Amino acid sequence: MLAIILGSCARPVANFSLQGEEKVLSPIVFDNQSENATTYEWDFGDGNTSELAEPSHTYRQSGNYTISLKAINEKGKARVTEQAVSIAPPEICLVEIETIHGSMLVELYDATPQHQDNFVKLVQEGYYDGLLFHRVIENFMIQGGDPNSKDAPAGQALGSGGPGYTIPAEFADSLVHIKGAIAAARTGDAVNPQKRSSGSQFYIVHGRSVTEQDLAQLEAQKGFRYTTRQKEAYLEHGGTPFLDRGYTVFGQVVKGFEVLDKLAAVPTDPRDRPKEDLKMKIRLIR
Repeated sequence: MLAIILGSCARPVANFSLQGEEKVLSPIVFDNQSENATTYEWDFGDGNTSELAEPSHTYRQSGNYTISLKAINEKGKARVTEQAVSIAPPEICLVEIETIHGSMLVELYDATPQHQDNFVKLVQEGYYDGLLFHRVIENFMIQGGDPNSKDAPAGQALGSGGPGYTIPAEFADSLVHIKGAIAAARTGDAVNPQKRSSGSQFYIVHGRSVTEQDLAQLEAQKGFRYTTRQKEAYLEHGGTPFLDRGYTVFGQVVKGFEVLDKLAAVPTDPRDRPKEDLKMKIRLIR
């Protein structure tokens, strides 16, 4: 009888610890050490919650958060514990491009500072939110960033809009058009001999397979040499090497290649505009 009484009076104990790196985009696993509880309510402090016993969570912005765990027993009695966590920012410049087919994580390179600074500025202003990937060619690239594409009706010609300025070309020998490279669109050489970049339009390389012969021919034509690492990357992942030194590469997809493949495969009209609007939303990971 005493055991039954004690069991019915047992109050839940809420307790947990964290496992994993406490930094942006690194999953944290919560080791639930609670006692006498049957259900749980987690609040991760960033607007996300969970009712799993041992959830995992990924913080998408750095900062200080308070994690709350409510442990509840079968009688409805509850105890709450809280723990502070400080999430460190990424060590590289990252943006996330959200689409209806998923998200891509993109690194923006320090080697192209003017393009990096401009892209970050536009992202922080919300410039790209609601714009379209208006030109899609499978095995080549997906292009977006035209401000005229926002809420553009079907059939409207797109691709000539921008913020009213261009950016000087920043060709870095280390940056090439492998699959997932993000590069600046621009007008043609006839009207733009300096190869200045559009102030907002960009494309992401989808690309096709590349052979050693392809690279050798381009080296002979353009008068430069690829590094061993660049050749290996092209042979493994493919890309569009014929664009190298002609358009400024300023970033690279580091996660979400399956999303890139889905976007590149959508049906398009004769102008290469997707028949289904591919809206984007871009945010800085910091």
